[in-house]
Formats: sequence, C-alpha cells, structure tokens
Amino acid sequence: MSEGAREPRQVCGRCRRPVSVCYCAHLTSIETSTRVVLLQHPRERDVAIGTARMASLCLPNAELHVGVRWDDSRELTRALSDPERPARLLYPGDGAIDIVAHPPAGPITLIVIDGTWSQAKTVVRDNARLRELPRYTFTPPSPSEYRIRKEPKASYVSTIEALVHVLGALERDPARFLALLAPFRAMIDAQIESEKRRDSGRSRHAKKPKPAGPRAPAIFGTRAADLVCVVGEANAWPYGSPEREGGRCPDEMVHWAAHRVATGETFSFVVAPKHPLAPRTSAHVELTPERLAAGEATSELAARWREFARDTDVFCHWGHYAARLFANGGAFVPAERVDLRHVARAFTKQSVGTLEDFVAHIGAPTPVRLAEGRAGMRLGRLAAVARHFTAIASTDARRA
Repeated sequence: MSEGAREPRQVCGRCRRPVSVCYCAHLTSIETSTRVVLLQHPRERDVAIGTARMASLCLPNAELHVGVRWDDSRELTRALSDPERPARLLYPGDGAIDIVAHPPAGPITLIVIDGTWSQAKTVVRDNARLRELPRYTFTPPSPSEYRIRKEPKASYVSTIEALVHVLGALERDPARFLALLAPFRAMIDAQIESEKRRDSGRSRHAKKPKPAGPRAPAIFGTRAADLVCVVGEANAWPYGSPEREGGRCPDEMVHWAAHRVATGETFSFVVAPKHPLAPRTSAHVELTPERLAAGEATSELAARWREFARDTDVFCHWGHYAARLFANGGAFVPAERVDLRHVARAFTKQSVGTLEDFVAHIGAPTPVRLAEGRAGMRLGRLAAVARHFTAIASTDARRA
C-alpha cells in the first residue's frame, strides 16, 4: 500500500455499519406473538442510519424485504395467508384504528412500510393489496429521538420507535419493548461522536480556506423576476401493458399548471384525454374521471398558455419528463430552463429523494396548494424551492 493511502474501513457483517460505530453490542432479542413484516423502499436500504434492519435483528419473529411493487410478491402473499395472524397495515388514513386505544384480541401480522413518508405514500398508493388491508395507527407519546435525521413533522418517528409503541400495545407489555431503543440510541450517540471527531480533525489540520463560490446558480439572482415554476400531469399507461406497447395510448398531458414566483400569478389548465384513462391516472393526478373528461382541447391549452407565458420566462421544473412532454405537444417553451432537482443535488452534494423530501429537508414553510389536483400541491412545493434558492442567491450577491 502506498504511503498515505487509506485502508478500507472495517464493516460489521451483522449491522453493516463501520466497526467504529457498530451497535450490535446493544441488540436484544425480543420474542413476540406478533409477526412483523417490514417492506423497505429500495432507497432506504442504503441509508446507513436507517432502523428497519436494526428492528429485524432484535425481533426473531420479523422479516425484512426490499422492493416497491408487492401485489405479486410471494413474501407478501405468504404474510397475508396466515389465518392465525390476520394482516394489518401500520399506516394512517381513513378508517385507521388507534392501536393503543383499541388493540386486537389476538396476534396479528403487522405490515410496516419502511421509508420516508413520501416513499411510504407511493408504495401504499401503487399496491392494491396493501391499500385494501385494514389499518392501524398511533400517536407517539413523545417526539422522535432521531437527532441525526430530520423528520418532516414533530409527530413523525423512526421505524424502530414506531415498533416500540405499537408492539408494546399489541403485546400488552410496553416496558419490554423499550429495549429496542438501546441500539437506536447507541447508533445515534456513536454517529454524533464520530462527526465531532471528524470536525475536530479538520479544525486541527485546517487548510487555508478557499474563496466560497455561490451556493445557488446565479440565475436565481439575476433572473428572479422571470422564474416560472411548472408542473405537468400525464395519462400514462404502465410499461408492459398492451395499450402502451402497441402504441395505441402514448403518454399525454392532462393537467398543466404554472406559477410566476415574483408576482404570484398562477396558470392551471386541464386537458381532456384523447385516449382511455390508464387505471391509476385519476388517483395519481387527484382529479376525478369526470373532471378530466370535462377538460378542454390541447389546442386551447397552447393558445391560453401563450397569453400567460413570456419570451423571457425561465422554466423551473423537477425532472425533465413533464417539461419534455409539454414541449412535444407543440406549446411554447422558453429557451431557458432550470431543473430544480439537479440544482438541489448540487446544493446538498447528495441524492435528494422526492420533491416532498427536499422541501422537508430545507425546512420550508408548509407549501400552499396553488391549483387543483396533485399538480397544485406540487406547484406549491416547487415555488417554495425556487424561493429558497432565490433567497440564497440574494445573500450570495450581498456577500460578493
């Protein structure tokens, strides 16, 4: 090994954490009559400070599976087919029963989605077998101890903290499950201490600081008056479906919404689909089939949009799909565009997840719904992100 080269960090084969922050010494095996099935979103699998694996290591009667689509899953089928333990989904919503106030009389199979709240919402929405399950919910008695990962709301807790409360209610023995918090707290303390050591090392060997570059693209300062956030929703048949593969039902725009950040002007237009609605389109765009059918023609969208749009506008969007679909429809698209997802990645120097995740990450005020349907809420979030970067660009300009 050459001088100065680093040896690779040793990783614990059990908890998969670096040996220096391994929490295995704090794991306790807790038997349960409840069968716990953890369905982990793939993006959460590689999060080093996640807690689903930790929970699975503590609960012999638990299993952890990774994926997004579960309707055809053998693991889920097996979990749902135990007559001695009827399946229940731990997820809030209409009809969800407070598990602390009304615990079941006998043992159950508890299905738990592990991921951010946005990821969990998507998984439940896209899997009919999960949507159809009876639901349990609970109210955490205290805020989360997750000091190294920001929760979107004070009432949100980590997966292992949720299991402490829920299993305590199901097994009628809340005190027994407090042991689940030991590895959780140890992981947090070790992570914080590790970060302190790194910061201390950097301060002792600090190099001459380099001039700081702008933290936000200059366009958010120089063109703030021209920023227009845009959101598009499509009627899109699933990949592999006969309708899509045969080319009979190509993706088509059904809702286009825009918001001029500087003035607050908003544009919203629902387009009547030319092709049959895909099975999940209405639920996905949060507009009823009747509302979509009452939409106007694509040609009318182009004409109305041209009245709103200016040649000097700068499109701000999250990802390229909707903007590209809109442009392919022949409507006016300004020359300059900014992908806010790309800007967010460069800003944080890491993957940012969904738009909802990033809004929570920057601590923006609760976004306002700016139009009907799902597009209206996404438009509010986009505007919050655009204002965030505009404020940073303004600060950068004052410091320059």
